[in-house]
Amino acid sequence: MTENKTEEKQSFIDKFLVLKGAMRELWVIFATKIMTILAYSLVNSTLILWLSKDLGYGDIGAGTAVAAWSTAMTIFTVMVGSLVDAVGIKKSLVAGFGIAAFSRLIMSICAIRWIALPFGLFPLALGEALQTPVMVAAVRRFTTTKQRSIAFSIYYSMMNVGFAIAGWMFDKIRAGLGEYGHYALPVFGIEISTYQTIIFLGMLFTLPNLLLAIFAIRNGAEATEEGVKINPEISKYPKETAMNAALLSFRDALVNWGKIFGNLWKDKQFYRFLAFFALVVFVKLILYNMYYLFPKYAIRELGEGVPFGQLFGVLNAVIVIIFAPVIGALTQKFSAYKTVIIGSAIAALSVFLIALPPGIYKPMADGWFGNLIANTWLGLNTASVNPLFVAIVLFTLIYSIGECFYSPRLYEYPAAIAPKGQEGSYMALSMLPYFIAKFFAGTMSGFLLAYFCPETGPRHSSMIWIIVGLTALITPIGLILAKPYIKVKESGREE
Repeated sequence: MTENKTEEKQSFIDKFLVLKGAMRELWVIFATKIMTILAYSLVNSTLILWLSKDLGYGDIGAGTAVAAWSTAMTIFTVMVGSLVDAVGIKKSLVAGFGIAAFSRLIMSICAIRWIALPFGLFPLALGEALQTPVMVAAVRRFTTTKQRSIAFSIYYSMMNVGFAIAGWMFDKIRAGLGEYGHYALPVFGIEISTYQTIIFLGMLFTLPNLLLAIFAIRNGAEATEEGVKINPEISKYPKETAMNAALLSFRDALVNWGKIFGNLWKDKQFYRFLAFFALVVFVKLILYNMYYLFPKYAIRELGEGVPFGQLFGVLNAVIVIIFAPVIGALTQKFSAYKTVIIGSAIAALSVFLIALPPGIYKPMADGWFGNLIANTWLGLNTASVNPLFVAIVLFTLIYSIGECFYSPRLYEYPAAIAPKGQEGSYMALSMLPYFIAKFFAGTMSGFLLAYFCPETGPRHSSMIWIIVGLTALITPIGLILAKPYIKVKESGREE
């Protein structure tokens, strides 16, 4: 009996030790992922507030702008995936980090719509499309089959380290400058708003990634079962100037992109892959409503200056950091398809906790739990704790556990089924639910806020979460019903 327990314990630990000796590029991706998400989360958490307060959009107008931005990002993502297969991971990351840094700079120093949107927000869509999908493809490229599952769990944990830091910083900056305060930017000699200051920090956190991508990632590096292979790139145009060579290479990349992207649609498995991710969109709406709907909801229901970044962003991230690798190891033998069903069901059901009448949580709000949340953790120093704090925390706790099950597998699933040489295409297209969810969340957020939680007038805020929860349930129910038709074999893992 003792021997069996020892073997099980050793086996569990060994699941984490498979990364021992992993190639250096994988650790670079883990490090850059923290900074990428830190910058992304700071900007994304601020986006809807920046559009409304700095650029003057109303609820529906700001939501529509987010939807348009997400549409642009979706288009770029579809194009970028096959382009990555053609030009390589390093060049794609360098371009992505560079474009994102420039775009965030424009957004942070300019509050004029006709400048901030076409030269800031919308180029950022291209910068983002050249980051996350490429980094997911990089994890696949820089790991062996045995390393892949735990690598994606750790990658997901690193992502949530970035979210946790961003949530904490977001609240601290708002508390320090005021919800609608200003900061004198010494480098440019101008005053920028609280929300622009947060975006400016996002730009600063993008710069280290640009340097790491340039100097720490080797061209053509790849992890194989036999060891690390380096296939250095050789210029096809040695007699051309650098500019001409770059233009000719870009032309060739577009031609290759067209061939790769066209071939995808000849594969029946690819259609099942798309159907799977189409269903995933509905559960992803929860997360993006926490970006585009929750900030205004929290300010209107709980008051200006409320530290809602800690209420969801920090708590969610900390839980995922702790539990995602553990759940990833424990469910290693489960198919990604099965794990996504379990996790999405937990996440969808958790939303209804906020939809319940707040009075249900009053006994908890008046007791030690409410005091722990409002006074010890958030530092509000209040004698009367709003029951909504309890509802939001309970929702976040349960949602985060569900996320630990399903979200890392959304990265692993395309890696497990992608044909060799098409990893970038599959990884990029696997990002579509994220960006399509942003489109719907942006559109939904404006209308839901305007009708159920307006800035002034009567509110029926619980209806928002009933609608979000019912929409999210489409994912687990749809995946169960469609399983015989869309489930695809996963390399190295079968039920």
